[in-house]
Amino acid sequence: MPDTYHNLGILAHVDAGKTTLTEQLLYLTGAVRSAGSVDAGTASTDSLSIEKSRGISVRTAAASTLWRNTAINIIDTPGHVDFAGEVERSISALDYAIVVVPSVEGVRAHTENILKALDSRSLPRLIFINKIDRAGSDLARVTDELRRLPGNHVYLPLMSISDEALDSVSVAFLQGEDFDTAVTEALCDVCDEAAEAFLSDEILPHDRACELLREAIAAGTVTPVLYGSAKLSLGIRELADFLVDFMPSSERLSSENNALSGVIFKIEHDKTMGKISYIRMFGGQIKNRDAVTLLDPAKQAKPQEDDDNAAVELEEKPPEVEKISQIRRFQGARPVDAGEVTGGDIAALCGLSSAKTGQFVGSLALGDCYKLASPYLRVRVTPKSGDIGTVPKLAEALHELSDEEPYIDAKWENGQREITINTTGRIQLEVIDSLLRERYNLEADFSPPTVIYKETPARAGFAYADYTMPKPCWAVVQFKFEPMPRGYGVSYHGKLPSNQCFYKYQTHIRTSFNRCLEQGLYGWEVTDFKCTLVGGQHHTIHTHPLDFFVCTPMAFMNGMASLGSTLLEPLLDLRISAPAGIAGKIITEIVRMGGEYETPSTFGDVAVLEAIVPAANYLDFPAKLASMSSGKAVCSSAFRGYRECTDGVIHENPRRGVNPLDRAKWILWARGAITTSLND
Repeated sequence: MPDTYHNLGILAHVDAGKTTLTEQLLYLTGAVRSAGSVDAGTASTDSLSIEKSRGISVRTAAASTLWRNTAINIIDTPGHVDFAGEVERSISALDYAIVVVPSVEGVRAHTENILKALDSRSLPRLIFINKIDRAGSDLARVTDELRRLPGNHVYLPLMSISDEALDSVSVAFLQGEDFDTAVTEALCDVCDEAAEAFLSDEILPHDRACELLREAIAAGTVTPVLYGSAKLSLGIRELADFLVDFMPSSERLSSENNALSGVIFKIEHDKTMGKISYIRMFGGQIKNRDAVTLLDPAKQAKPQEDDDNAAVELEEKPPEVEKISQIRRFQGARPVDAGEVTGGDIAALCGLSSAKTGQFVGSLALGDCYKLASPYLRVRVTPKSGDIGTVPKLAEALHELSDEEPYIDAKWENGQREITINTTGRIQLEVIDSLLRERYNLEADFSPPTVIYKETPARAGFAYADYTMPKPCWAVVQFKFEPMPRGYGVSYHGKLPSNQCFYKYQTHIRTSFNRCLEQGLYGWEVTDFKCTLVGGQHHTIHTHPLDFFVCTPMAFMNGMASLGSTLLEPLLDLRISAPAGIAGKIITEIVRMGGEYETPSTFGDVAVLEAIVPAANYLDFPAKLASMSSGKAVCSSAFRGYRECTDGVIHENPRRGVNPLDRAKWILWARGAITTSLND
């Protein structure tokens, strides 16, 4: 058995060299016989055909190896922004991260977002500046870019380099007094002992410098910086040794009293084994055939509300308990039957049919999840054959893919001819199309992406409906809606006396209200408002248990119709690096898109612009930018948030199911008196 476990993630912007670095670490440590190539499609962690053909990673992959009696579990994550959700979910499983930064391109917008996500979890990290053999490599510039990033991190280079930007490049880890001096100087701002030594023109003793450096890395105050070229296997041994000597082990995040606890950070499906749940264990032990409890942190951690705002709690189903059929660990990237998994390790569990990403096994180990991905595009999916009879099968496949990537969020109302999915970009659609063909033998047509808008009540006021005919029925619901600032979300309040409306019916109202949020007046998700239940009534004889599920949507939509609905549009943050000579043209284009921009910064003959633009106007911009710059400009985008629409256009989304504003038809549909079908 290994002495310790290290669970590390390799994170970066696309084309930084993450998968190549993973392959070199696996090869150095003897986990694979030869290092695979991304370009040749032989990387052991790229298993999908689209990954092999395109030379990019689109799914998180796990691999395990052993170095100096330390078990190292490597999570290789996608770098393309379209798959940021994969990175987001993987962070919960890590002890620390290796953030790969290319020495020519430097720090990109997505790299900054990754570092912010690591900050949100107080997760230690190491920077590996890669591709130092390439022409244009500039370690000094990249290090300066890191130091200019927001936050109080101390970036500490720990290597020397010769012949940078040449094939003959070489690196060496700082030794002896050079190492002790660098550590003493770097720790001055975060450690009193180091500051005292520095002010006395002394350096820390070597053993003490190493000890304090380990503590500072684990605390997240110091970020070590190493150099290398994964392609040339340069700096890989130094990196592996540094991980074992200085980076924190899994013990840092172990559960209290070694209680059974683990987080599911990835879901995939296998034709033979069904759903496979990747788990990082914080404590305890699981064996084949064990029954485990699945816990959802969102349902377990309830917000605290004061008495004035108290609401009847939702009825929660008891946690799912399921039996594990097989436990797989990894030899390199190859899964093997292990029979058990213990605290600190990573494994794949088979048999948990209801498992979802983000759930915990056993007990909770809570931590906030920083959102790296926010899909702002929606696509309609239909069978390529035109045979509407295959829509249910297509919907089932897309719902299964939504298990693996929850942001897809496939929506289909029984009876509709099309399914809607969310997407973060064109490449993600190519992956979905490829998986539908290969895994499910289905072909689909995808509509051009449209922007996902949201809506919010235009003003404060009341929402009311009564459902007292045809008998037997009796339900009355009244809400108060109050618009709130952007980014607020939705909060629900209000608790009526039980003799006015039984608490069980108030639970039904709250449950139904949450479902109503999916579609507002224009068919978009409703957000950024406070809802208070201010009125309601049942009848001891006539009320049927399901009456409030009929009445609540009518009250909700009556309120949206009477108060008005304000459309909200998504915004993007842009960071553009381009030849300085075309900066004026780019600014003109940003203004045309209705965006706002900061004064460009110039570095030699390169201008860097930062801007905020509406997502709807951005869709054609990358192609225009490539044309006006002859392919020399680089544009990174990141989701910023929502604001009120400024274009004056009413953007409607087709409603799924019957609209509660059509009262008569809604009541018949909700009571099961009428149905919709694919042939309607």
